Amino acid sequence: MNAQRRKSWMWAEACALLDEAERRHRHFFGLLAAPAATPVWEPPADIFSRGSELHVTVALPGARADDVVVQITSSALLIETTVPPPTFAVGMNVVRMEIPYGRMRRRIDLPPGRYALREHRLENGCLFLRLVGSTL
Repeated sequence: MNAQRRKSWMWAEACALLDEAERRHRHFFGLLAAPAATPVWEPPADIFSRGSELHVTVALPGARADDVVVQITSSALLIETTVPPPTFAVGMNVVRMEIPYGRMRRRIDLPPGRYALREHRLENGCLFLRLVGSTL
């Protein structure tokens, strides 16, 4: 493989990796499909189960505990908050801004049953929830 072909191949590989990284970023912090007056971010969540308990971790960078609303419906867990954008000094230009700001909302479907919120804490930019359920 000559040097020119190798450079072209490396460039194509680099572009493909950047495209994949962007696609994954959109997947984890994608805008919700439902139209809204302002953009709504859907933060990523991890869910683990142990017996009748569900442990849910939702990434909410910059959220304040007092501003996070958690609701349990008959079929889902709803989490909503608003994170204000940072303030900048006069004359400062944004070079890159990747952390999501504004409205964040996540709906997580729950397995059938009734759930009670037993633990709720926000630390290190993540919301930790522990739900205890009973089957119907």
